[in-house]
Amino acid sequence: MTARVVLVRHGETEWSRDGRHTGRTDLDLTARGERDARAVGDTLAGWAFGAMYASPLRRAVATARLAGFACELDDDLREWDYGDIEGRRHEEILAEWPGWSKWNDGVPGGETADEVGARADRFLDRLADNEANVVVFAHGHLLAVMIARWLGLDADQGRRFPLATGSISVLGVKRAERVLESLNVTSL
Repeated sequence: MTARVVLVRHGETEWSRDGRHTGRTDLDLTARGERDARAVGDTLAGWAFGAMYASPLRRAVATARLAGFACELDDDLREWDYGDIEGRRHEEILAEWPGWSKWNDGVPGGETADEVGARADRFLDRLADNEANVVVFAHGHLLAVMIARWLGLDADQGRRFPLATGSISVLGVKRAERVLESLNVTSL
């Protein structure tokens, strides 16, 4: 089993800063996002990793590169497909669909939490025989679902793990139990 899985949410983009659902739209980092990525690199400088992975979307790849990592790209690490709500703010969506939650209701034209959970499970299953630390550069909601699935929770429980841009979380194992060692640590 993997020693630790270090999860890094990409740095800030204009849409993440503005609270827009950013799934498959391929955005660049803001200047702050670039600074955050370099700070992640400083924080992880003492770590040794046997494998390094990133979502193929520019914001994740740029975060990894600026942090000093050359990662293998993995499509299972793409952000939640937000379908018809891509680029919209939560308040706008609630005005149209009162009481709506992506965690419970899924996304019109996009994915459900369970579908995102299946991608997270596939990725985590590929790490099962890896005994070295792994670093993953990806997206807030996908990583929150990955945390939930690591802990044996349903994918919709990812709602309990909000992640800031440029943050680091660590999944580990203690006494043969999967644990969350740290959550949402920022390097600033």
